[in-house]
Amino acid sequence: MSQYLRPNIHTIDLKFLRLKETIAAYLIDTGDGLALIETGPHSVIGNIKTGIEAAGYDIKDVKHVFITHIHLDHAGACWAFADQGATIYLHPFGQKHMADPSKLMASARRIYQDDMDRLWGEMHPIAPEQLQTVENEVQITIGNVTFKAWHTPGHAVHHIAWQVADVLFAGDVAGVRIHQQEVVPPCPPPDINLEDWANSIATIRKIQPTTIYLTHFGAITDIEPHLQQLEKRLEAWANWIKPHWEAGRKPAEVTPAFQAYVKDDLTASGVTETGVEQYEAANPSWMSVAGLMRYWRKRAERLARN
Repeated sequence: MSQYLRPNIHTIDLKFLRLKETIAAYLIDTGDGLALIETGPHSVIGNIKTGIEAAGYDIKDVKHVFITHIHLDHAGACWAFADQGATIYLHPFGQKHMADPSKLMASARRIYQDDMDRLWGEMHPIAPEQLQTVENEVQITIGNVTFKAWHTPGHAVHHIAWQVADVLFAGDVAGVRIHQQEVVPPCPPPDINLEDWANSIATIRKIQPTTIYLTHFGAITDIEPHLQQLEKRLEAWANWIKPHWEAGRKPAEVTPAFQAYVKDDLTASGVTETGVEQYEAANPSWMSVAGLMRYWRKRAERLARN
């Protein structure tokens, strides 16, 4: 646990797809410029601006942006802050995609097609000198706030959880949880790795944060029950997918049944219809089919090589 005092943290609801509490960004006044943890997609840049102003600040005062990983729902608006002079702090594996997002955007467009612009908006290159890559356990002090990077793969190879004092901004590695209800694992392709994810959860336990700030969505303090539920559901989802992969089925064949499985699971746990919609906006269950099928294929290939 950090020796440093916890700064004031402002939660900004980005109201993605006009839904409350699906994607968050977090604002900290460091005393030497504003720091933003996560930006969300560029499609909600107006909501970011409104949220920063509601906290009593100006968007132009954001000088530092810390992203947990380069997925568009976390980092899609980074370039807009870089354009106004901000430094972007990120995992070394993500640097090339932020400097030249053409491959990242082309891949996303293949998935989302005509819905791409509505969901994610634009993404422009960021000058390399404004991209500061951060190695594992490196500390960055800005003003009176220290940020410590923890490399936490499993959801993405380029994932960092950022520790500030006794709290952890955990991106997606600590799961998705709306309205303090059920914890679900976001499992999109291409980087899902259950062994790495288990190690990253162990890292979170080692850090012993008193609060975890989830990008999807908000602060949680019941850390151990939360992590246990994440582990349990991640295992359940992976084991649900495995026999379909073994049978040689394609993701499109399996997706409707998996979506129904996830919806029934959430509903049985007391999540409302509106809540299910928020979970789907924050973590589309159809993405996890392809992600987990790819995990099982890659795992089989590794075992065959050994």
